[in-house]
Amino acid sequence: MGSMLCCSNKANRYRRLDRKLERKIAEMKKSSSSSSSTGQRNFKSIDSVVMRFPHFKDGLKTLRGMFEQYDEDSNGSIDHSELRKCFEQLQLHLPEEEIKDLFHYCDIDGNKGIQFNEFIVLLCLIYLLEEPSSSSNVELAQLGAIFNTIVEVFLFLDKNGDGKLNKKDMVKTLNETYPWERSPANVTNIRFKEMDWDKNGQVTFREFLFGFLKWVGIDEDESMHQSESYNEERTD
Repeated sequence: MGSMLCCSNKANRYRRLDRKLERKIAEMKKSSSSSSSTGQRNFKSIDSVVMRFPHFKDGLKTLRGMFEQYDEDSNGSIDHSELRKCFEQLQLHLPEEEIKDLFHYCDIDGNKGIQFNEFIVLLCLIYLLEEPSSSSNVELAQLGAIFNTIVEVFLFLDKNGDGKLNKKDMVKTLNETYPWERSPANVTNIRFKEMDWDKNGQVTFREFLFGFLKWVGIDEDESMHQSESYNEERTD
């Protein structure tokens, strides 16, 4: 009974984080609609998004040094105590309970450690939720340009601006924005399945981030990095 209540409480906390992100994304959607630099104007077709993949990849790979700095035992993942130190270094004064929630929220494979792709997602979520200023959290604030552009991709796909994606709206966006650049149905289905981790027919911003990292090749690079590290250990 106790374990069931624990799981239920965790699920409720994660739903609260999902809703908090949805509200934030919805606010950004409204703000962008009255601005000349909206995501929909920056990205007018899926091809315009794909063309920026190398830019996204190069920008996100710069986080590797930061990740290795906080992975103090060099085991390829950041545990809870290492994450707490990371937040202290970034001048993020979050309650212990909130740190735990973010840790488990981004530890999507449940291995009790934040791997590199999960670290990127974690920083992006904190950037959106905590809104670091340029005077503090300098490292995080400097990543604002790349994180904001990723949000613009999400806004391009979020047809109704409710902060989450569904398959119908995603297909509609990809195929109606520029009809002569229609994305094949099987490709669209694959892309949506890659993002819809819990198979509930909707994609939260967190799920989108993990899918997006896979699209731009971060997961592939991470697998190569882990393989190289393993080979170096065997050689030593």
